[in-house]
Amino acid sequence: MGTDEDYGDLGERRNRRIRLVAWVTIVALIVAGGGATAFTLLLP
Repeated sequence: MGTDEDYGDLGERRNRRIRLVAWVTIVALIVAGGGATAFTLLLP
């Protein structure tokens, strides 16, 4: 029955890591997209 607790902790840790990776990816896409837009506007 101790394995159930281990799996629960593992699932929680995995969900936290997935959420962190998702946020980093979203921020990177926004920064990259914004940078590309600004660069395009600067070039006539």
